Amino acid sequence: MKKSRPHGSHTGIISIRQLAHAAVTRRSFFQTMGLGAAALGLELTAHGGEQPIQGFEKAAEDPNASKGWQPVSDRRIRVGIVGYGYCKFGAEFGFQSHPNVEVVAVSDLFPDRCADLARACRCVKTFPSLEELVKDKQIEAVFVATDAPSHARHCIEVLKHGKHVASAVPAVFGSLEDADRLLHEVKASGLKYMMFETSCFHEDLHAMRQLYRAGALGKLAYSEGEYYHYMEEPLPSYKEWRVGLPPQWYPTHSNAYYMGVTGGSFTEVCCLGQPSRLQHLQPTNNRYKNAFGTEIALFRTSEGGSSRMAVSWDTSGYGGEIVRIRGQRGSFYGKYDGVEKNPPAIHRPPLPPGVVGGGHGGSHGHLMNEFVTAILQDRRPLVDIALALNLTVSGIVAHQSALKNGELLKIPQYRM
Repeated sequence: MKKSRPHGSHTGIISIRQLAHAAVTRRSFFQTMGLGAAALGLELTAHGGEQPIQGFEKAAEDPNASKGWQPVSDRRIRVGIVGYGYCKFGAEFGFQSHPNVEVVAVSDLFPDRCADLARACRCVKTFPSLEELVKDKQIEAVFVATDAPSHARHCIEVLKHGKHVASAVPAVFGSLEDADRLLHEVKASGLKYMMFETSCFHEDLHAMRQLYRAGALGKLAYSEGEYYHYMEEPLPSYKEWRVGLPPQWYPTHSNAYYMGVTGGSFTEVCCLGQPSRLQHLQPTNNRYKNAFGTEIALFRTSEGGSSRMAVSWDTSGYGGEIVRIRGQRGSFYGKYDGVEKNPPAIHRPPLPPGVVGGGHGGSHGHLMNEFVTAILQDRRPLVDIALALNLTVSGIVAHQSALKNGELLKIPQYRM
């Protein structure tokens, strides 16, 4: 398959260069908060040669990223990592650099990729499959970076072998039945599950979450998130799972801009799909029989408000996530504006020495550290199974609504 060259950027909302022409920028928010962009790693490193995969542009390393970090334990968690495909996710989150982690084994179905993953993770032991790796009694936790259609099945297999599990997005792939099975297994096992939703640790969403928790936003009357990733041709993928992918089956990057802020959920949806001009998004050219390149969903929230969430593969221009929220006590559109006249400066949590923020707006290291710390502290991780399924399943039902020409549909609710 010919490799596509994604347009745009995916670093937080959109890149600084892309926002230079915008009336309101992310930089203005951090200036309002008293934070410099360099301090939070907003500037992008220069790239030569081939354009990186959207979202994997590296944020500049922040020399103060570890300031104030304190270990919560001297224990090292023994981790296995599975998956080193086109995006090389297995090594991207930095498990191999965390002082409380020992990567003891890795796996990929392709021997060359497996060897590359072992080198990247500074690990010697390899397995030919996840099913073999989870039998290793040394391993306490597994990071699943496999193809999206396998996430639920693989996470269930990990849990059945008595190991904590973290997964790339989405939690499940187009299946409400898989959502029920995964929830049951997490509850039955008593083990930690976390989905690595990158938007939840973008600097803007982290700030919104802290403001919301402090009461500075009040109930949200309206929120909107947009995830744009132009793909004239789909990125290479295992068994071509990305070819013709229904947009709302990959909804978590946008949906997080309500649920990741409030911890709430979507209860009903009306969604409209737009037929695409792209070849892989013609119903006869993909396994999903999907015709939509863009799907726009209007959700009712658990607070009684409204949320508009868009996912698009076939609209060109700037890429990444764009967000706006309006609450009863304050709003956020590039910066906080509300009843709190002197909002506090909000930093993301410090990272352990040697761990970098990495791609997707510097979120990678924070997600990995949250999972590791949740295990060490024996607490729920930020994106636990309930939040992961609420983020994912709302998009599955949205696509069902689009297939029914925008019929209003109820969305299942997931709780621990």
